[in-house]
Amino acid sequence: MIIIMGYFGLQAYSQAKKYEQSTQKLVMDRDVSKQAEYQAKAWLEKLSLGHYANEKRLVREEIIKEKELHGSEAKRYTLYVMGLLAMILMVSLVTGLRFFTFFGTLSALVVLYFGLFTPLLTVTIHKELEYIGDVVLSFESKSLLGSVVKLWEGGDIVVALVILLFSVLVPLIKTLSLMFVAVVMESRFAHGIVRFFKVIGKWSMLDVFVVAVLLVYLTGSGSEVSHAEVQVGLYFFLAYVIVSMLVSLSADKMLENLRL
Repeated sequence: MIIIMGYFGLQAYSQAKKYEQSTQKLVMDRDVSKQAEYQAKAWLEKLSLGHYANEKRLVREEIIKEKELHGSEAKRYTLYVMGLLAMILMVSLVTGLRFFTFFGTLSALVVLYFGLFTPLLTVTIHKELEYIGDVVLSFESKSLLGSVVKLWEGGDIVVALVILLFSVLVPLIKTLSLMFVAVVMESRFAHGIVRFFKVIGKWSMLDVFVVAVLLVYLTGSGSEVSHAEVQVGLYFFLAYVIVSMLVSLSADKMLENLRL
């Protein structure tokens, strides 16, 4: 099931990237010059009483259909991933805490991977111009890691490092460590790992807070009107957070039972 979940995750990632590309095409077709040309042809189409077809409108409508299709497909495959994830957790829980901890962390790694690389948010900066209509000034679509790179290149090094630490490195180390605990649960080192993560448990939601700050930062960075749209990468990351919390509790309970 984990392999199938990974396949569906790849499909969701592929469709999300195609959705991003379709949106980029629409954005490029709505700069000042092309939007003015579009409006001129639209008026010509109206004045000709249907004898003249605005080919730019037809092309734009086709791209919009492709965009909507890719968006719905990305959400559909993401829903498949979440369904399989729930099934894996339920089956593993029935077989025991050790199985739940191991396969839960393995599933968490899968959704974390797609949460880091799949587009997280698209932000469009646009402005309404008289006689021309809605003109797009800029467009951004970034994954979590892509946002870190952008912030670093833009000079926001502290913000980039904070996001990299708490939303990439700490989750990755935590997940791999809990998987190691499930394998060598009898060792004293395993108890030390769980105790360490219990100490930092108060910070378990900090990765969510960091991502929330990132979303606010990206949507508020434009001087004009912003249109922000959440992408499936956010759902993958939130799924990781939930599974990670459940697995941490499972590992703690597993080692308590071992001491008894």
